[in-house]
Amino acid sequence: MILYLDASALVKRYVDEPGTDIVAEAIAQASLVGTSIISRAEAAAALAKAARLGVIEQNAARAALDAMRREWIRLVRIQATELLIARAETVAWNAALRGYDAVHLASALWWRESMRAPFSLATFDKQLWYAAQALGIEMIPSDLPGLLAEWRPVH
Repeated sequence: MILYLDASALVKRYVDEPGTDIVAEAIAQASLVGTSIISRAEAAAALAKAARLGVIEQNAARAALDAMRREWIRLVRIQATELLIARAETVAWNAALRGYDAVHLASALWWRESMRAPFSLATFDKQLWYAAQALGIEMIPSDLPGLLAEWRPVH
């Protein structure tokens, strides 16, 4: 299987939180793992924000960022070309996605079409999950809405 990770899934590779086990299992089963080059900035921003908000310790966030930097070269990195961004524009409009989510979906679609092999997209963003699933992409996790409801704290 070829596995595309958006930034939300990539962060779970380096931080122990709900969904980390799902990402680890998917990576273990994949023959190729990749992401858009924008994930590098997105993941760093997410880790920095989590540290600022006290969600994770500053040292843990730094260690996660360092681990991602070391492993970055092993990922297939989809380039954000003019053509890909034009496709992301269409995807953003048609699926009502935020900009970076549209770039992730356009990147995943391009890679899937290029490889013509079993392909999955891992995301923990509900809007991106629904949009990719509607386009026939196999999703990881297979039931994100159910998982998010399960993880939501009960008051």
